[in-house]
Amino acid sequence: MPDSSISSKPIAVAMSGGVDSSTVAALLASRGYSVVGLTMQLWNQRRLPELANDGGAGRCCSLDDVYDARHVAEQLGIPYYVVNFETQFEQQVVEPFIHEYLAGRTPIPCTLCNNFIKFDRFIELADGVGAAQIATGHYARVRREPSTGRYQLLRAADHTKDQSYFLFGLTQPQLERSLFPLGEMTKLEVRALARELGLAVAEKSESYEICFVPNGDYAAFLEAYLRSKGREPVYARGDLVTSDGVKIGEHAGVHHFTVGQRRGLGIAAGEPLYVIATDPNTQRVTVGSNDQLLRAALTAADVNWVSWPTLSAPARAQVKIRHRHEPTAAVLYPVEYSTRVEVHFDEPQRAVTPGQAAVFYDGDLVLGGGWIE
Repeated sequence: MPDSSISSKPIAVAMSGGVDSSTVAALLASRGYSVVGLTMQLWNQRRLPELANDGGAGRCCSLDDVYDARHVAEQLGIPYYVVNFETQFEQQVVEPFIHEYLAGRTPIPCTLCNNFIKFDRFIELADGVGAAQIATGHYARVRREPSTGRYQLLRAADHTKDQSYFLFGLTQPQLERSLFPLGEMTKLEVRALARELGLAVAEKSESYEICFVPNGDYAAFLEAYLRSKGREPVYARGDLVTSDGVKIGEHAGVHHFTVGQRRGLGIAAGEPLYVIATDPNTQRVTVGSNDQLLRAALTAADVNWVSWPTLSAPARAQVKIRHRHEPTAAVLYPVEYSTRVEVHFDEPQRAVTPGQAAVFYDGDLVLGGGWIE
């Protein structure tokens, strides 16, 4: 039965049309909660048709996904609404993505979407339908620490599906109202539950690509988007150089490269070469050996503290620098009232990439995170 403290008001479920969010809606409804399904229309998939892939497989937020979400809502007999947030999404996610790439960084649009759209704007939607809480299909967990009253974010029980890395920007008010019903489950268990509940999307494949980059080619998207806006696409050529400054080739723009990249360099060498740095000001791309990708430290900016209120003194933690990166031991040093943090790794880490997130953990507990400078 539902918790009596919240059962008088509905729970707003963010329904993407996938198996995860559909299972969340069905699970809550089966437990007796009043559920309202809400889908945010974020990107017009008919834009930039020159980038279209074969039917949209592997990406989220398509028209088919909206249809699937509506179908599941009809199956469950719950109210369902689609709200157009394309303008806000373009301003707060797509444009910053473009800006970051042009600045030589590798952004994470899914985190920006979570921070500014899927929780911030979604809670406003929830208020509009009188919902006390929101629920999503993210694989993560949230709990309240009784001694401090602070809400804590934790990794999912299934570390192979954990999405806490993308949620480090959530605030205390957002966490207070958020439910992650799949946080204790594995993907296999979710699939099995979807079948048990008879959901039409139980066998639907997962989405992997960024919703507004349907063919996975970020550089092609950047150029096509700028062209559609009447802005000059990026064709600035530059030099490929070794770490000691020797020119070994040319390229068609730094937006084609990211730190750690090996393929697509357009050069032949006696040993594997990797991108170790990009400079948008000079359009220079520096390549080197795998060992030259190793970094002993990084600085993270715009840090959001989640389970901790702040960082006032050096502290040990484990740090993830990519979604698929296993958290590694480090010491955190506060800078500028702890809104910037210096991270010193116990062992140098490969491909520390500007624009990506550095997320700090204590075991499963997410302490906070920021953007790698």
